[in-house]
Amino acid sequence: MKNPPPAQRYTGTVRKLVVMCSIGIRPEEQGRPQRVRISAELTAPDDAPYPGDNRRRVINYEKVVAAIRTIAAAEHIDLCEGLAERIANACFADPRVAHVRVAVEKLDVFADAEGVGAILERHRPG
Repeated sequence: MKNPPPAQRYTGTVRKLVVMCSIGIRPEEQGRPQRVRISAELTAPDDAPYPGDNRRRVINYEKVVAAIRTIAAAEHIDLCEGLAERIANACFADPRVAHVRVAVEKLDVFADAEGVGAILERHRPG
């Protein structure tokens, strides 16, 4: 099946959510929560209809935000990549999500950088 043009795809987003998270491998990061900015794009399958006003078809960004907050608060995470992977896996709990792109940035590591981190893209397993 040929992919439709991007304008026909449906994507739900969470942009620049800032949470406190115990993250990092440097000694000064251990056990000391820091600000982390997270963005996620959750794309429906190519053949999924645009949800319009149908709440049963929508990718629920409230649940995504709640999952991000839960993951960030749960335990120390060594790497931004690990946090991004946990978030991506949580996004696939919604069967309407076929592809996810997660960006994780630690905001206070370098005074002369807005943020440092990682971006992860995954397609639904299987």
